[in-house]
Amino acid sequence: MTESAWKAFRAAKRRYRNYTVKLAAALPELEAAQVKLIAARSGGTYPLETPLVYNGALDDVGPGDDIKIILVADNPGKKEQAAENRRYLVGPSGKIADRFFKNNPSLGIDFRRNVIILNKTPIHTPRTAELKDLAALGGPRIMEAIKTSQVTMAESLYEFHRALAPAAVWIIGYSEMKKNGIFDVYTDTLQKLYHPGEPLRKSVFLYRHFSMNQFTVDFNRQHNPGETAKKTLQRIGKAYRERILHW
Repeated sequence: MTESAWKAFRAAKRRYRNYTVKLAAALPELEAAQVKLIAARSGGTYPLETPLVYNGALDDVGPGDDIKIILVADNPGKKEQAAENRRYLVGPSGKIADRFFKNNPSLGIDFRRNVIILNKTPIHTPRTAELKDLAALGGPRIMEAIKTSQVTMAESLYEFHRALAPAAVWIIGYSEMKKNGIFDVYTDTLQKLYHPGEPLRKSVFLYRHFSMNQFTVDFNRQHNPGETAKKTLQRIGKAYRERILHW
């Protein structure tokens, strides 16, 4: 990346990291609520090690790297919060994403080298849908933090996007971005940031989740004979963007 892009990237990363540190310090009750949530769920328990996760993989990015995609997932899950990881998309979904790009070399993208990953909120829950349960268990302050963190993470995305353009933004998982969904605040913030006069809005694309192979199945279903993988992805991502964001 250029010197100016590297400087802007480092500034965006620093603000994002500092935000996660400050938010964690401001929510001492978060860990107890998450422990209760994990203990009560039917999917099995595990040790809670990182209640609020900064993506440490960003620290591996250097000035010589070529970032082509800024990928936005939902929130850190079991694998992501583990102390040995503290990175986004390191579980099954990340493996599916990695395999997709390896199976489509014409895209020229190495998932672990050309992609950085953000979340819609850095607050951990075993499953994204359980953010609602966490809000109920934790009370008004945690409920508000889940909402306000979406504002900050959307702003962080926009800052990274401006720094790394012409990199594209891939928002993975859009069902909860609809009105009254878990991430409707994230959607509202994107609408303000990517206003009609912002040219970067054309490089924002929405897709189905990598989990349960939804992304790959959808890609294969919508791929037209003779069409390049890049063209298919642009068409799919634009259609979902228009459906959810209306631009």
